[in-house]
Amino acid sequence: MRDRDSADYSLSAYQYNLPPEKIAQSPVTPRDASRLLIVDSPSTHRHGYFHDLPSLLRPGDLLVLNNTRVIPARLLGQKPEGAQVEIFLLEERQTNQWLALVRPGRRLKPGATIHFGPDPQQPDLVAQVLETDADTNGRLLKFEHPGPESLYEVLERLGQVPLPPYITDTAATADQYQTIYAELPGAVAAPTAGLHFTSELFEHLEAAGIQRSLITLHVGVGTFRPVEAENILEHKMHGEWIDVPASTVEQITATKAQGGRVIAVGTTVVRAIEGAA
Repeated sequence: MRDRDSADYSLSAYQYNLPPEKIAQSPVTPRDASRLLIVDSPSTHRHGYFHDLPSLLRPGDLLVLNNTRVIPARLLGQKPEGAQVEIFLLEERQTNQWLALVRPGRRLKPGATIHFGPDPQQPDLVAQVLETDADTNGRLLKFEHPGPESLYEVLERLGQVPLPPYITDTAATADQYQTIYAELPGAVAAPTAGLHFTSELFEHLEAAGIQRSLITLHVGVGTFRPVEAENILEHKMHGEWIDVPASTVEQITATKAQGGRVIAVGTTVVRAIEGAA
């Protein structure tokens, strides 16, 4: 690996051609039938399938996975006078308060309200604009809703799961864009490396002596933000909420002490572990 001083950090150095027709628009069935590129050494590689994973790992290895759950972050509503509004939830700031992108934003000043639900006169959910966020030009929204449901339960009824911009087939279901171990709601995009696991594959991994542990990183909308700075070191990174439990830290420490390998499933896990180190 090149050291930091000799590396090329110009954006143009990382250009490559990806034909749009090579981007799958729907997942394979079962999930673990997806193809896997296996790199045995810097000079050799071969093709396999994700369900080959137990044979590629060793007893005592540890898989670390991100158990975040994608929320239905896209909501369509309207102002009391009838104007249509679209919001995209970015980040929970405190209970029932979210930073969100809104369209059209110029008409949503602090104090404005947005109604959501099939009957705008008796809305299932109301958002009040508290302030404008200078960094994102988004709005800080305070949500209120009648009844005993949590805000997340209301979002499950009224919201839509946002798909990545490279997925144009909107027929994909929300479940297809969740990992099977998704648990804690808060992400606006899935940790996609984990989408290929199945219950059967987890059983085979466990039988092979391969452990697993969990972290939580709520993926933010910045994961879709293009890098525009020619020097990538000048790219402004977004913040993300992470939790690395003490039990996971203990498992990582024990695995390394016993000579096992710690395998981060996807870049979100890498960011969480490195950020907490």
